[in-house]
Amino acid sequence: MKNLTKFCLFSLAIGITSCSSEPKTIKIGVYGPFTGGSAPMGASMRNGVQLAAEEINAAGGINGKKIELVERDDEAKNERGGQVVQELLDKEKCVALLGPINTGVADASTKYAQQKKVPQIINVSAGAKVNDLFKDNPENYIFRIAASDYVQSEMIVREAIDVRKKKKVGILCDDTNYGQGGRDKMEKALATRNLKAATTGKFKVKDTDMTPQLQEAKKAGVEVLLCYGIGPELAAIANSMEKIGWKVPMIGSWTLSMNNFINNATKNGDGATMPQTFIELGATNPKAVKFLEDYHKKFNENPIAVAVAAAQGYDSMNLLKAAIEQAQGTNGAKIKAALEDLQKPFEGVTSTYNKPFSKTDHEAIKEANVTMGVVGGGRYHS
Repeated sequence: MKNLTKFCLFSLAIGITSCSSEPKTIKIGVYGPFTGGSAPMGASMRNGVQLAAEEINAAGGINGKKIELVERDDEAKNERGGQVVQELLDKEKCVALLGPINTGVADASTKYAQQKKVPQIINVSAGAKVNDLFKDNPENYIFRIAASDYVQSEMIVREAIDVRKKKKVGILCDDTNYGQGGRDKMEKALATRNLKAATTGKFKVKDTDMTPQLQEAKKAGVEVLLCYGIGPELAAIANSMEKIGWKVPMIGSWTLSMNNFINNATKNGDGATMPQTFIELGATNPKAVKFLEDYHKKFNENPIAVAVAAAQGYDSMNLLKAAIEQAQGTNGAKIKAALEDLQKPFEGVTSTYNKPFSKTDHEAIKEANVTMGVVGGGRYHS
């Protein structure tokens, strides 16, 4: 009898241990640049994710479990991005990833999500490889809800050539993977119109004077400048144009909406035009209005530093929630399958997502989801 009692107690202990090992929360990894020149994008994205997670948790969580966000600063450094993702997957055991922001960081880190079969929704990076990954990864675990460079470059060139009827184009991009990827795609979009850029220049992150590149463009008779970079350096372009007394339209990547472009360029940035999935000023969609009210109140920030990043961060968390609920668990393969065949439409801030992905297309955002924004009076608008 005594041995039987010991056996029962031992079995009970094993059972308790087994139950306690079951995760009590759903860990979601969130990574991006929370310091440095790209920080406004990273912080806004993170805030949008946090806002969505808090709302989901307040409503009971996902399948009865609360979301636990595990956040990491990748510092916009490629190597650091790879380290961060390995930590989120191997140490923290995150079941899905949201982010990152920078193209180089994405290309250096998404391979680890692929290897571990952990779904990842890229919610800001436009230049990161997504559908391109299918070639070597038939079971692709990487998704995106930002406007890709393929979409943006075509819209930028169309605005300059087809809409504004400009003939002489100058291209000026930073020398990162992001900038040079944008340059390549804009050149291809020009080529479809039998055109070549009159000048093509580049600059480094943290450059503050673009006078040499702009003087070359001015001498060549450039009528419109197509740009790819991030806020501070794009502002340096606008300010350097003022410095040399030369002004042509500036059309570029969505990052022209960053607060550190608008605030640093001030009046010199007026007229800058860029593709956008979300424009804060004048938003009328009830979902967007509620999102803005809640965001402004929670983070005491109005206008939002980078509203596009915040809105896409918010929507990415909600799409992930829908996939986990449909998968009825946190198995990576099942979440991926659910994302590829979401049964219920989700009305987001940036779009109404009705089967946004498929088994062969992991890009949710098409040209129909994007509009052109214009900077003016210290804000950007449609």
